[in-house]
Amino acid sequence: MSRPAYDGAIADVPGITAGHWTDAAAATGCTVILCGESATGGVAVRGGSPGTHETDLLNPIRRVDRVHAIVLSGGSAFGLAAAGGVQQWLEERHIGFQTLHGYVPIVPAAILYDLGVGKSDVRPDTVSGYAACDAAAGGPFPSGSVGAGAGATVAKAFGLAGAVKGGIGSARCVLPDGVSVGAAVAVNAWGGVRDHRDGSLVAGPRRRDGTMADPVDVMLTGETSAERPLGKELGLVNTTIGVVATDAVLDKMQVNFVASSAHDGLGLTIHPCHTPIDGDTMFCVATGQNSAPADLITIVAAATQVTALAVIDAVRSATGVDGIPAVSELNIASH
Repeated sequence: MSRPAYDGAIADVPGITAGHWTDAAAATGCTVILCGESATGGVAVRGGSPGTHETDLLNPIRRVDRVHAIVLSGGSAFGLAAAGGVQQWLEERHIGFQTLHGYVPIVPAAILYDLGVGKSDVRPDTVSGYAACDAAAGGPFPSGSVGAGAGATVAKAFGLAGAVKGGIGSARCVLPDGVSVGAAVAVNAWGGVRDHRDGSLVAGPRRRDGTMADPVDVMLTGETSAERPLGKELGLVNTTIGVVATDAVLDKMQVNFVASSAHDGLGLTIHPCHTPIDGDTMFCVATGQNSAPADLITIVAAATQVTALAVIDAVRSATGVDGIPAVSELNIASH
């Protein structure tokens, strides 16, 4: 029995290029997904603490039906400034919504909170966003502790002292009709991460004895009180943000549906997901470069899977920073 062809990353989707800007010393960065001049965009915000820019414009009832880039950024609300640098880069290349007085690039953005890791006074700005565009390319997409994932962390049921390093990851699926569906996800979740394919724990809060716990079990059994109590400072420091991209021809209603379905990929892997203290946000862009009739059901299924795989890639590709280890650097058991 044949299996789906999962290969490459989001920048392998025709019409998509992607790039990072990273300040490794400050443990922050931003990522840009450039999608040309005729991509349709949508968004779904599920978390209780989001930080976003231009998301209202993606509602199907709004007039503008094209986006030119999506920005994922660290730096909390300060990081939304990176979108301005992306707009500048696009305007200089005459890419944007054409008006009587020039081009206005449409650049929705979402941020995650990484100020508690590295240097809190260094955040992505307009220069950072512009540099990410300069770095954008098709094909290989660096994952791990780069771009918007530079300061990301996961599994914070025992506070940052027991957390594991998050990151940004990517995956792509090629459908039987040749349509590509890819995802890039920056994982900065309060919850831990499981591999949905076999149920194994990829990243969980670290107990004092060196084992990793299941975060849901930790909450339901009250284990936090006996270990490292949940710090109040973690109340607004979580968020998983990402983009699903396809070369299919989709209208604005359809890309919003795909963006909503992509959250199922987060739910498959992040436990717990969509909490009141996470700002989970997923975008979808469709470049329209593949003229095959769009099979929306199959694209939705693919979006769920590549989102889930991107979450796992983000955590497994990460490297430790500021005393927070990555799972690749640990040799500990999980229970």
